[in-house]
Amino acid sequence: MRACAVLAALLIWCSAPALAQQEGAALYAAHCAQCHDGDVQTRVPGRGAMQAMSFDHVLAALTSGSMAAMAKDRSDAERRAIASFVTGKIAAGGVAADAEGRCTQQASGFPQALDGPRWNGWGVDTNNSRFQPADMAGLTAEQVPRLRLKWAYAFPGASVSFAPPTIVGGMLFIGGTDRKMHALDARSGCTLWTLAIDAAVRAAISFAPLPGSDQFAIFFGDLRANAYAVNALTGALIWKTKVEEHAAARITGAPTLHSGVLYVPVSSLEEAAGSQASYECCTFRGSVVALDAATGKLVWQAYTIPEVPHPTGKNARGTQLFGPSGAAIWSAPTIDVKRNAVYVATSNSYSNPPAATADAILAFELGTGKLLWKQQATPKDAFVVACFTADKSNCPEDHGPDHDFGQSPILVALRDGRRVLVIAQKSGVVHALDPDDGGKILWQTRIGKGGALGGSEWGSAADGERIYVANSDVRFMRDGTRQLDSTQGGGLFGLDLVSGKIAMEVPPVACGDRPKCSPALSAAVSLIPGVVFSGGVSGFLRAYATDGKLLWEFDTAQDFKAVNGVPAHGGAIDGPGPVIAGGMLYTNSGYGQWSGVAGNVLLAFEVGTE
Repeated sequence: MRACAVLAALLIWCSAPALAQQEGAALYAAHCAQCHDGDVQTRVPGRGAMQAMSFDHVLAALTSGSMAAMAKDRSDAERRAIASFVTGKIAAGGVAADAEGRCTQQASGFPQALDGPRWNGWGVDTNNSRFQPADMAGLTAEQVPRLRLKWAYAFPGASVSFAPPTIVGGMLFIGGTDRKMHALDARSGCTLWTLAIDAAVRAAISFAPLPGSDQFAIFFGDLRANAYAVNALTGALIWKTKVEEHAAARITGAPTLHSGVLYVPVSSLEEAAGSQASYECCTFRGSVVALDAATGKLVWQAYTIPEVPHPTGKNARGTQLFGPSGAAIWSAPTIDVKRNAVYVATSNSYSNPPAATADAILAFELGTGKLLWKQQATPKDAFVVACFTADKSNCPEDHGPDHDFGQSPILVALRDGRRVLVIAQKSGVVHALDPDDGGKILWQTRIGKGGALGGSEWGSAADGERIYVANSDVRFMRDGTRQLDSTQGGGLFGLDLVSGKIAMEVPPVACGDRPKCSPALSAAVSLIPGVVFSGGVSGFLRAYATDGKLLWEFDTAQDFKAVNGVPAHGGAIDGPGPVIAGGMLYTNSGYGQWSGVAGNVLLAFEVGTE
């Protein structure tokens, strides 16, 4: 009898993965397929992207991450079944692979001088220019063609590389979808320390002395709306503050540090959660949260929509609806010391009535959070993902085009002393505002067709003469799948900051027969004197002279040998842009969210010898 029992248990254990797959398939079809399958251009990944993810990453998203609100009525077993079905994997076990590749000699201090080459935060400065001066870049236009791969670092179990690195004092800080913060040696890529945190990180990290102490700290946010301060040398947690209690809240933009205050942008995934007909859509409002950098304590919180959401009626299924809502802040705030202001760019509204502060640039007072002025680019843009799906119960009437801002405003001082606030939009339009005249529009120039994944997505770069803008305009084939249209999208532009006229234009680069390819340039661009860097959904990273001449290109969509011993795969480049400091260039590769080639790698390049 005992032998039979053992045999029965063994058979049950062996068949468990298959049973989980069957149950997961039914659960997925009932609760997930509407948003994740089919020919829809939404902000949720398709089945192909999820198959490249790890079981643990998807389970974490369903349990406590971005999909928790949608999966709140599912049991733990059901969440595990869904994760098993969509990834084709089971829970990982054994020793974590990132234990390899650790630095053999642990330094007592920073490997290099703190006042040496660095790229700090999202935009390299609090103006968010993404322009690295020559002395910090350590890389010239003449040297760019000789860039060679130095090392690769792979994120265990990750399939989306969307957190850019920060380089300070010879250390590299980067978060991952593995719910860890990583500190590497910037020259070699070896691991100095790792810290487990509550959720994935997709934002850049800011570095600064911790006020009132002898510590140096890194500051960042995660996808559960937690802001952190961590000892930069040891990885020890200093403080953690939850900046927003709404279940869908997250931090996708880098917190910006200025004069001892951390300005944290708050976004959400409610426009995806709100697509369920049973969801009472929508109650989230974007905000800027000012925290004391020394303690993490709240200084002030300013909502992008002053009015608290209230009942507005019911949908066709009888579910209560709320509004106004939305106006999330996806990107890093920009600091204007002269005007004592912090500038943010907002997303679309989620529900009616549409907010006058959505799809807008807002100026808040640094010390109090008081709204100083607003300039809306696209009015009446109320939108949720349901507007692209079969069940449009929660799609607002007369819904908008989903033309929110995904990038930070850039504050630039012109050669003649005037100043301009410039930003590109998903509408395909680049805007220039006057920060010294209440955000008055100076010029507007169209560079793309625009769309839900169109126009300019994550970030532009500017010096004193031009703003450089990459065009996405991602499109999918109209065949009922999420296959990328290899003929649509792309183009790189340099616009004169005074007039808005296009002074440089690089046409889209065709895909040829490359699989899972689009010429779209969705990732943020980066700039050094004379050179603009732009990564594409195709997987290519390219460097162009500011006259449009191609100087260098590298195909990142391949396998690499990683310094930490983890299988490394490059793919589509989207989200963060290249980081340049101390003669080296760093880029993420492997953004499979929108049907591009998935991957998990950070690549580091240096100038090779002839």
